[in-house]
Formats: sequence, structure tokens, C-alpha cells
Amino acid sequence: MNKMSDPGNLEKYILEHISPEDGFLTELDRETHLNVLRSRMLSGHLQGKILKMISSMVRPQKALELGTYTGYSAICLAQGMPEGSTLHTVEINDELEPIASKYIRKAGMEDRIVQHIGDACQLINELKGPFDLVFMDADKREYCEYYNRVFDKVPVGGFILADNILWSGKVAEEKPDADEQTQGILRFNDLVRNDPRVEVVIFPFRDGISVIRKISD
Repeated sequence: MNKMSDPGNLEKYILEHISPEDGFLTELDRETHLNVLRSRMLSGHLQGKILKMISSMVRPQKALELGTYTGYSAICLAQGMPEGSTLHTVEINDELEPIASKYIRKAGMEDRIVQHIGDACQLINELKGPFDLVFMDADKREYCEYYNRVFDKVPVGGFILADNILWSGKVAEEKPDADEQTQGILRFNDLVRNDPRVEVVIFPFRDGISVIRKISD
């Protein structure tokens, strides 16, 4: 029987065997870790490449991201989108807008990415769909609300991605934490699992991403 490999060595191997990170994304990663609180929220190289790959496969004409942070995931999603498409990205913290804007320009994506500052629940109502692809990575307490508000703006065959769905493994604990963020993730996972209008799979890399495909209205 093979011995279990060290997770750190596996991650290093994976990063060495996927397409290299764009220079401006390396800069963005570094600046975020140096200057922004809770820098672990940044998507990073592996997740960024996965988001770009999913976007390249879905080829959305219009996409929506909830939770821009410093713009890494928005850039990666937009890189996979076809010419003439638009990604709307929403962030509640206006102090993060300048760094995101700077790197969106460096990536040459300013014509494809539209930034919005404000509450995601309100902006979902205001933004016009349909959205072929939605990436949720904002307030975990509001995941169910985001899902319910955006669902009718996603066409049959469209995709919703939800980040941090394993929540550092807390979701699988015998007695999960009672804090609102953990409970929000648990409620969301149950909501999606029991929704007959979708099919869902969880990708267990990093903190977990749910890939949800709408199969009916």
C-alpha cells in the first residue's frame, strides 16, 4: 500500500505542473498579502486557473461575481470569457476598489469587467441578467439569500459556483460551530442539495467550491 503523500508536497507538485501564473497576478497576490487584511481570502494561482478553466468551458456572455475582494478571481473568470462578454463584480468594501481597478487595468480587462460597490443582495436585484455563470464568494451568512435572488437570472444550463463551501472542514464536524458564517454555509449546502432544479458537485480543493448546474426552472 502506498504511503499517504504530504499535502504540502502535493500542492507544490500541482503548482509546478499547471500553467504558470501571469506576472500581474503574482504582483496582485503579493500586494494583497502585504497590504490587505485577511489576505487568505485571495483566490490564488490554483483556484484562479480552475476558475479560468470553468469560465472557458462555460463561455458565458454575461457573468456575475459576488465578492470582488482585490480582483484576482474576477480577472481569472474574465480571462476565460469570450470576446464581447461582460463580468459584473460586486464588492461591499469600497476601500478595496482601487487595488482591484489597478490590476484589472494591468490585465487588460477593464472593457470586460464592470465593478460595483455596494450590498450584493440589493445589487443582484438591480443588475439585469441573464447570467450564464455566477461566482459567489461574499458574506457566507447570505449565501442562501444570494442563491434565491440570483436563481431566476440564471438560464437553464447555466452555472452557479459557491466558494468556501467546506469552511476549513467545519461543515463535517460532529457539532459544527454555532457562529453565523458556519451556519450560513451549512444552510446553503442543505438548500442546494435538496433543490430538484439543480445538480451539484463539490470540488474539494482549497476550501471547497460547489459547482451547481441549473437543470430546470
